[in-house]
Amino acid sequence: MIFQNRKHAGILLSEKLLEYKSKLDVLILALPRGGVPVAFEIAKALKVPMDVFIVRKLGYPGQPELAMGAIGSGGVVVINESVVAGLGIDRGTIEMVKEEEEEELKRRELQYRKDRALPSLKGKIIILVDDGLATGATMKAAVKSVRALGAGKVVVAVPVAPPDTFEDLKKIADEVVCLETPWDFSAVGEWYRDFTQTTDNEVINLLEQSRNIIENHQID
Repeated sequence: MIFQNRKHAGILLSEKLLEYKSKLDVLILALPRGGVPVAFEIAKALKVPMDVFIVRKLGYPGQPELAMGAIGSGGVVVINESVVAGLGIDRGTIEMVKEEEEEELKRRELQYRKDRALPSLKGKIIILVDDGLATGATMKAAVKSVRALGAGKVVVAVPVAPPDTFEDLKKIADEVVCLETPWDFSAVGEWYRDFTQTTDNEVINLLEQSRNIIENHQID
């Protein structure tokens, strides 16, 4: 299946998550930026609140798409040991990139959430959403982070991921919902007709719309 755009992917994903509709203990957390338009459609369909959960990929210098690992809110670090060992990456390089990404993580939390704290995750069903996964390093960091923050159940929901990443996530999440697991996966964007980069302003606007919908019960 080729998704028209992130909105289309979110609508299709929501149909696989209807058991969580209108439940008071459900919170959707989107991995920005691309996960936010997907999560917005899910949150709207399920009539549950959403927020963002900031996770930053630790990209290899000169090859930023190659993930050495990831960091998440709460100080969780996930290292992609196979990549690190395969390329002989030293810990100093990892630490340098980690420090840079920690600054960006803090910037995004301030920009997206402003003075609002992350809602309590204690005992809740957390649905983590992204627009697709490659290595899954960022999502793994998110799963470990929300568990550390007291999540009662962790569900991962994504439109597309390679089979090995899908299987890896099933080992650490309570449930993984993935619409497509193509054996010939090479990049997330290949499974979308429109994969235009999501902007910071779009993230902020969708978060505001989602809050207004919940507060004013403006759900069709």
